[in-house]
Amino acid sequence: MARKTLVAIDGSPQAEAALAYALEEFPESAITAIHVVQLPEGYWTSFADSTTKFPGYDEAVASGEKLLDSAVQTAADEGHELETVIQTGKPSREIVDYAVDKEFGQIVIGSHGRHGVDRVMLGSVSETVVRRAPMTVIVVHEQ
Repeated sequence: MARKTLVAIDGSPQAEAALAYALEEFPESAITAIHVVQLPEGYWTSFADSTTKFPGYDEAVASGEKLLDSAVQTAADEGHELETVIQTGKPSREIVDYAVDKEFGQIVIGSHGRHGVDRVMLGSVSETVVRRAPMTVIVVHEQ
């Protein structure tokens, strides 16, 4: 059975590089692209009656679907099929939990290349995924 690979897609050049890397390096792998709609924090959470009712949720899902459609087309152009999934929540948590639940062998994720204070203050989805994931995580830098 081919190894299963999960690729995080967020519309950034780094995520595009991660998808390109996965398609090139793992042509026999069953690849799934995941996009996570991030839940609002703080002020807006007091107005949301569920995770799907916060302001802008439908637009965020539609945007994610467009990103994933583009990823499917990129994969098709390379002669590869691509499964897609949209999750809602904290990106690093959702990526790792989905990979564990669906028994992926590896995660490929783009790096935003933050350093110093920016990295400490803003955090990093890729860094958190690397720390939390029990499987191999490949972090791809944009070329």
